[in-house]
Amino acid sequence: MLQCVAEMNLSTSFGRVGVPRQLVIKKDASSIADAVDKAGLILPLVAKPLVADGSAKSHELSLAYDQYSLQKLEPPLVLQEFVNHGGVLFKVYIVGEAIKVVRRFSLPDVTKREISKVTGVFRFPRVSCAAASADDADLDPSVAELPPRPLLERLAKELRWRLGLRLFNLDIIREHGTRDHFYVIDINYFPGKCHF
Repeated sequence: MLQCVAEMNLSTSFGRVGVPRQLVIKKDASSIADAVDKAGLILPLVAKPLVADGSAKSHELSLAYDQYSLQKLEPPLVLQEFVNHGGVLFKVYIVGEAIKVVRRFSLPDVTKREISKVTGVFRFPRVSCAAASADDADLDPSVAELPPRPLLERLAKELRWRLGLRLFNLDIIREHGTRDHFYVIDINYFPGKCHF
């Protein structure tokens, strides 16, 4: 479903919305490093299970820092380039024309030093679950500011039309250090705990 966002190439006076570059791996962990290299993806990479079946493991994210660690991942999965985003993501719930946004804590930013020194795969269970609410946290305003409403309305309208859905949610992040560059990192057509 993220391909719809990529094809939109949404850019307005309120900001740009894209998706991180990604790659689907269906089997054979031993070939992941070659596939990543061929696709030109830049480490670190977020690894997400390809199918969310409701189990805790199906919502687990992993962060792979180096080529060697890629073979430790368990396909089928989606690999997505990691984008620093201040450790906060925005869950956008869409029901018909209504839109509700809540803040959630997310993976922390990765420094250049970490990228050059850290190796391995780090697992993060259920990163954006309801217990990880960041709505009342004392956050840097540049990180905590919600995405502009007109941008979300345009995105929701386009996705409703392209996906043929009226009930869904998406996870969106703001690239750290920018005011107006956003990435949709996940779309769920049957959202869990909705906060309307």
